[in-house]
Amino acid sequence: MPDVLVIVPTYNEIESLERLVGRLRQSVPTADVVVVDDNSPDGTGDLADRLAAADPHITVLHRPGKEGLGRAYLAGFAEALEHGYTFAVEIDADGSHDPDELPAMLELARDGADLVIGSRWVTGGAVRNWPWIRQAISRSGNAYSRWVLRSGIHDITAGFRVYRTSALRDIDFADVSSQGYCFQVELAWRLERTGHRIQEHPITFVERATGRSKMHVGIVAEALFRVTAWGVAATLKPRGSA
Repeated sequence: MPDVLVIVPTYNEIESLERLVGRLRQSVPTADVVVVDDNSPDGTGDLADRLAAADPHITVLHRPGKEGLGRAYLAGFAEALEHGYTFAVEIDADGSHDPDELPAMLELARDGADLVIGSRWVTGGAVRNWPWIRQAISRSGNAYSRWVLRSGIHDITAGFRVYRTSALRDIDFADVSSQGYCFQVELAWRLERTGHRIQEHPITFVERATGRSKMHVGIVAEALFRVTAWGVAATLKPRGSA
């Protein structure tokens, strides 16, 4: 039975994809990798096809256009669930997450965690090459989310994760509409709220060396609005309901 599926969403990541996939295959040789490409105009999808042709552990999902990070991961989750994987991994295509941390994160998942988060903001975690404003936004966003949602997760916006697929089956994806940081917040909070076991593993996040960040003010605004709305709604619903 297949065990681990690593999901790599891409949009204009031709400069970093091949190196990342190579590092993933070295760090977790038995894992499968699915690249979910949003019809990147820079040829990332074609590169992914070439990588897949050379390695049976790699597949590619081509989507018709840019639909957002959340939808890309939902497509990857659907693949993991359909094909019986035990764990689904989220990782950025830009190389900011170190694949060498993945074996330790998978070990925590095998030991019983439903969600393992590669965390920048726990003891042992760090960020490199970020300007102070980016660090301030991330720290304050996490602090605000923890407070409003009454969450115990220190890095609830983090994008390097291992999900147990049995836990993913407990989420009604039809109700998930958020993107970007907000998507990460929503899924972690849904699992936390319904009593699933969540652990954080310290990582060093390194700012991308190539390409352009997908972060923009709209993502931050969406997160602020949705997190506030969820927090208000949660006061009206009992804990234990998604």
